[in-house]
Amino acid sequence: MLAFAAQTVAAETAPPAAADPLIAIHDGFVAEKTCTSCHADEAAAFAKSHHAKAMALADDKTVRADFNNTRFERDGIAAEFFRRDGRFFVRTEGPDGRQADFEVKYTFAYEPLQQYLIDLGHGRLQAFDVAWDTDKQAWFWLGEGKSARPASTYHWTGPFYRWNRTCIDCHSTNPQVNFQPETNEYKSSYVATSIGCQSCHGGGAKHVEWAKTKSKDAPTAAPGLGLSKVDAGTCFACHARRTKLVDGYRPGNAFLDHFSPALLRRDLYFPDGQILDEVFEYGSFQQSKMARAGVTCFDCHKPHESTVKAVGNALCTQCHTETAPERFEKYDPSGVFDTTAHTHHPTGSPGAQCANCHMPQRTYMKADPRRDHSFVIPRPDLSEAYAVPNACTSCHEGRTNAWSAETMDKWYGTNWRNRPTITHAFAAAAQDDRAAIDDLRRFLADREQPGIVRGSAIAEMTRLVGGATAADVEVAAKDSDPLVRLGAAEAAASLPPELRLAAIGVLLGDETRAVRVAAARALGSTPSLDLLGDQRRAFDAAVDDLRTYVQANADVAEAQSTYGSFLFEQRRTDDAEKAFRRAIALDPTLSGVRINLAELYRASGDNEKSEQAYAEAVAANPDMADLRYGHGLSLVRQKAMPDAIRELEAAVRLAPANSRYRTTAAIALDAVGRTDDAFELFDPTVPGSRTDADLLGTAIQLGLKLGRYAETLEFAEALARLQPNDPRTAVLVRQLQDAVQHGR
Repeated sequence: MLAFAAQTVAAETAPPAAADPLIAIHDGFVAEKTCTSCHADEAAAFAKSHHAKAMALADDKTVRADFNNTRFERDGIAAEFFRRDGRFFVRTEGPDGRQADFEVKYTFAYEPLQQYLIDLGHGRLQAFDVAWDTDKQAWFWLGEGKSARPASTYHWTGPFYRWNRTCIDCHSTNPQVNFQPETNEYKSSYVATSIGCQSCHGGGAKHVEWAKTKSKDAPTAAPGLGLSKVDAGTCFACHARRTKLVDGYRPGNAFLDHFSPALLRRDLYFPDGQILDEVFEYGSFQQSKMARAGVTCFDCHKPHESTVKAVGNALCTQCHTETAPERFEKYDPSGVFDTTAHTHHPTGSPGAQCANCHMPQRTYMKADPRRDHSFVIPRPDLSEAYAVPNACTSCHEGRTNAWSAETMDKWYGTNWRNRPTITHAFAAAAQDDRAAIDDLRRFLADREQPGIVRGSAIAEMTRLVGGATAADVEVAAKDSDPLVRLGAAEAAASLPPELRLAAIGVLLGDETRAVRVAAARALGSTPSLDLLGDQRRAFDAAVDDLRTYVQANADVAEAQSTYGSFLFEQRRTDDAEKAFRRAIALDPTLSGVRINLAELYRASGDNEKSEQAYAEAVAANPDMADLRYGHGLSLVRQKAMPDAIRELEAAVRLAPANSRYRTTAAIALDAVGRTDDAFELFDPTVPGSRTDADLLGTAIQLGLKLGRYAETLEFAEALARLQPNDPRTAVLVRQLQDAVQHGR
């Protein structure tokens, strides 16, 4: 029988004990202390977890860093940390580039690092990018390279470090962004400052009603507990590299109806699927045999304490025993692994720990080591070939991959080298090698492969060869696995527009929101008026899903820019312009959206506005080569050649290895009679100057025009190596050789 004291009932609507102005009890929720009043043991366990300390008001109990007049200065970043009147402050460069004092309002995270949130007004909380390393007891900068310009994307005052935009979804209980597009302000709120009971169990109001009814021994008590079902999707909602598709996620809801996860992109994962960028756990775990066998987060992790269920190898030998557990007989994880015969390392040593070999760590945010959850087998041979990490050399510093591979040969024989792997195909695809197509196609057809691998395979195939894979995309679009269908929808964007509808039209009515949104984006160039009947209705419904995604990310410039491109493809030019302008207002230093706006004007025939848009973009981002190049082309269209050449030369200076910039600048210089200057741009020592056919062709034309045959011969010979079967190039090389030999 549940005892439900009167003061507990009153606590549902009582103001929070902490004076946090962002706390608001949203509909369907209760104050977190209401949960604690009945579930004391769970609350006590949870209070010790990092989840419970994900965010807190800044005070003497929660701030872990040294604010006793300390100073940090490195890589062009300078900050002083001090206290005043019991509060915590940072003196540093603000959004206007001037030094100022900023008050720390909240702590963010607990260990191994802690950041601090600063209120910049208009409801914006910014995560300061100098953080505290709780192990080393020292300040450090989270950025890389040179410091960003004030208020730009990656400056601490810019959009990337904005808590409301980037962090809010996962560090508080039922957070609501409440962005106001008309004023660019936030009215964000949450039920509890940090992660709490209702973050995972859902709003507790119905549960409280159930508990009150149950406490009266009422026979009419509603079935169930009035709480959301907690499953792995509850964890993945935060522990995934994903895009939010809709507001209002509740535990137990379908993950792919609220989020679109990143596939195995080359910038996020190593070719063998190991974690590269900060992708969290979802993407790697989906690749694992454990995920396919039905293992979930809760098989290994205690949900309240946020710790593992057993210490050391005992965690793994829950299932990996001599006799397969009945639950996993189909996948048979049986075997004797926790022995020196398998590990070849002394019992109890780091090398004998399952996790150290099969879940290698990678450090993020410069201080936070996280384990890979694909449960890989060390492959030093692949590390040698493709520079993927392996646990052997990570632990045995100074040893080579070759040494590791030879050692494994002695221990296990050489069959381990022949284990099936995705590495060769995805590594080749990352190098734009079309020879990877056959292997990728085999992965797509192999239903024993994880869905995330198969979906990534079709996306890579189509990126490599475009329309030649239209039939493959159509097959993938009918797959039973939603991640494969998601891959097909994303792959369709690389198909010629006229092939997309036939390939993925069926996905407009897919049961999964992530797939529908991706399909709508890919079919943006298909005007809805060209569709009829059910297909037209499915398209319009998918566009509604896309619009909901845009609204859920109203403060994200990239989302607004994506929507602008979709609207432009739909020939809604005025709406597209508004979307691009919204994106620029959100992040003035984002170059891609400025290019989109300028190209919209160009495509609309307004060259003057296009040039003006590029000029504004360059003023905001003078060191962006793509903007200088685009501005140069817009000035060419305006016939302002001296200014155009200045911009094109700036693009070459900022991106010297870009052969397209170099070729275009040379053509412009030649057009105004500066052919000698044009030819000087073709420096054989610049990377790519001997491997780009267009660049070499232009260099040859200019060299012949100037009669500089010896230098031209170098470019012709390089072109012959690129095009060994081109008879015209071979003839040109012989003619130039003859001219050089005879001094002509």
